[in-house]
Amino acid sequence: MPELPARIVRGVEELMLKNNVGLRGALVLSAAVALTASQGIVAVAQDDEMADGGLVCVIVPEMTNPFFRSILNIASDEVERLGHTSLRLVHDTDALVEKQHVDTCITLEADAIILDNAGAAATVEAVQAAKDAGIPSFLLDREITEQGVAASQLTSNNAQGAVALAEYFGYDLMEEEGNYLELTGRDTDTNAHVRSDNYRLVLDEIPGLTRLAAQTANWSQTEGFDVTQQLLSAHDDVKGIIAGNDTMALGAQAAVEAAGLDIIVVGFDGSDEAIQSIHQGALEATSLQPLADMALESAAMADAWIREGVLPEVEKKAIDMVLLTPAEACNYYQYAPADPATNPNCPAE
Repeated sequence: MPELPARIVRGVEELMLKNNVGLRGALVLSAAVALTASQGIVAVAQDDEMADGGLVCVIVPEMTNPFFRSILNIASDEVERLGHTSLRLVHDTDALVEKQHVDTCITLEADAIILDNAGAAATVEAVQAAKDAGIPSFLLDREITEQGVAASQLTSNNAQGAVALAEYFGYDLMEEEGNYLELTGRDTDTNAHVRSDNYRLVLDEIPGLTRLAAQTANWSQTEGFDVTQQLLSAHDDVKGIIAGNDTMALGAQAAVEAAGLDIIVVGFDGSDEAIQSIHQGALEATSLQPLADMALESAAMADAWIREGVLPEVEKKAIDMVLLTPAEACNYYQYAPADPATNPNCPAE
């Protein structure tokens, strides 16, 4: 068996010292060891005795992207603050791994699942399996293609956020003229299409703008860098780049700087890394997703189900996004409002 990370070992040892963990607790600890040795688990943790609360699986696409990492940490920390145990899992945008994690949660008789899914259509089977086992799934960030399967689908208003960003990009930054490139997200992700479609809804109506090319970089900073390098080699008159998320935008910005060019780059998500870049005068803007609100509300819905047997009356809910320009960027930290005077993203010079 591969060596377990020290953090997981410490967490398991602390849990084993607790009294009255019982069979269910032993199963959780066994799952932690087995999954950590293979793939996908980040941590298993609890604040109080397991008998005092429930077990909530929190599953996200990946940990390299700060957006998903923040969802995992904020939701799980809130679950634990509310007196429950969290099992933190990562599916790497692989529907098969996602299904395996959900099956593990079913075996452990988890009380609820908080999930940022692996694919709009591919995830339906896993969520249905959990529902059939009596376990509600509270989806956040990305929707699935069917209604009535998940207990809730809580998302950012991607259409509104994309329109706001595109208007600022097209009218204020590009000044209604010039050529631009677009980096799109993963094709299986509904949000990728919603953002791109709404970018086009605005930018196609500005006669002086021309989209030279659009290519996926699969939400990846590395791919954002590589794709931008390729596109800049093919097009020598690029004024701006609009990306479907911040990680791709940061990759694009790095490629622009490596080429010694001065090109407008904007992202989407409102990550701390993007805010730092805006503060430093690199990226020009991003659209902030209310990630903290979504994660906290999902944890609250799971708690209401566990303690009161109550599910949301409305399955789908979208929360408006916030356009962050250099004037507003320092008002946010970790996807939530912050005091600009003490914001770690914007240290005093």
